[in-house]
Amino acid sequence: MALIRLRNPKGPNAAEIERKIKRGNALRQGSSWRGSQGILLLLLVTLGLCAVAVWLYLAALDSDITETLVSSRETISPQPVVYDVQCSEDYENYKRYPGCTPQKCGRAVTDGVVTSEEAQALRRLAERGLALAGSEGGASILDLHSGALSMGKQFVNIYREVRGRIQAVIAETFGLDPTLMYLTKPTFFSRINSTEAKTQHDEYWHPHIDKETYGSFDYTSLLYLSNYGSDFTGGRFVFMDPNGNRTVEPRAGRVSFFSSGSENLHRVEKVTWGTRYAITVSFTCNPSHAISDPSLP
Repeated sequence: MALIRLRNPKGPNAAEIERKIKRGNALRQGSSWRGSQGILLLLLVTLGLCAVAVWLYLAALDSDITETLVSSRETISPQPVVYDVQCSEDYENYKRYPGCTPQKCGRAVTDGVVTSEEAQALRRLAERGLALAGSEGGASILDLHSGALSMGKQFVNIYREVRGRIQAVIAETFGLDPTLMYLTKPTFFSRINSTEAKTQHDEYWHPHIDKETYGSFDYTSLLYLSNYGSDFTGGRFVFMDPNGNRTVEPRAGRVSFFSSGSENLHRVEKVTWGTRYAITVSFTCNPSHAISDPSLP
């Protein structure tokens, strides 16, 4: 009977094959590691490019801002910060009302007039009212008088209290007799987001002068109900001065107010993200342009 000799699995050929297998595994592992490094590097480069793009975009938004008068991170309380501005010559063409017509002009900001709780309550009321009467474009307004019925007694009570405090701080800042200042229209909630404008009325970003746009305005105030940076981006209020643009960053409960003549030409930046809520409350010196506070029947 013939014997069949089996090859020794531990012979020279087997050892060589085993070395090749190990070398192949090592090469594959190295290749896999290099591939992972390549993917990680690509991700880092992509993130870096995105960061640069965001920085350039934000820099472009800020490129026309010479100075930030008040940032959203600051708290201005109890006294307002006041920036004096020379009154325009336009006032020579308007009828003067002693005790009210601006003798000094300027702009001011305070966080000490309206509490955060009041601002939150007013924002909830604004959201509810504008949900029924909002525009399809990026800007919606709700006249406070026509909207009072839909917002109810809570709104009327909070608004009266807040309006009285705003009127008092404007009078104190500009040296006026508050009894000679009168609420005037339009007085309204505004909601601005990044939705594309559908009509000309949605184009809120154009420069304007309140005294020329509305006629009756002598003092304008804005009560902000949302925060720049966390609730929305863009949407800052920009004073357009001859020597540069100066901005106020909105903050919930913040009141910004100013004389309404051409010394305070201004605009609002386009909102790029989120939703900006505010209330415009303005005053006139002319009793014939006065309106009463919103009320319920």
